[in-house]
Amino acid sequence: MKTLLLLRHAKSSWSDGSLPDHERPLNDRGRQAAPQMGRLLAALRLTPDRILSSTAVRARDTANLVARSAGYPGEVEQRRELYHASPEACLAAACSLPETCRSAMIVAHNPGLEELVSQIAGAHERFPTAALAQVELDIASWTDLQGWSQARLVNVWRPKELDG
Repeated sequence: MKTLLLLRHAKSSWSDGSLPDHERPLNDRGRQAAPQMGRLLAALRLTPDRILSSTAVRARDTANLVARSAGYPGEVEQRRELYHASPEACLAAACSLPETCRSAMIVAHNPGLEELVSQIAGAHERFPTAALAQVELDIASWTDLQGWSQARLVNVWRPKELDG
């Protein structure tokens, strides 16, 4: 059994129109939501063994804030192929994980993450910024992810639903 956590980057800033998309930082709301999701992971004892992130500034910053708040002891691994990744690219990244890794989190973008949840778990979920999905995979090896039929969506958390 493996656990795959899928996290869309937190809310980014559009205040500097001269910045390329890849370089957009988090806005204030994003800087608040990312640690909130990390605290949720810690509270639920879901801190992953590995974190893979898109190289986009907003995704890297989200991953680092979540990691710090969740008590993640490792380094966040940057993956260029996760920038605006398709579901297939996200799965390929997961398939490269070592067998000793029981749980992993991918921090990436939409529409790829929504499509991935739909494809592997048959669930059509809304994925606003900083949304987090927990998917249980009935597989022994990450390389078995290619079958896609053994996934079960356990939960989806959205920052606005956690407020209050």
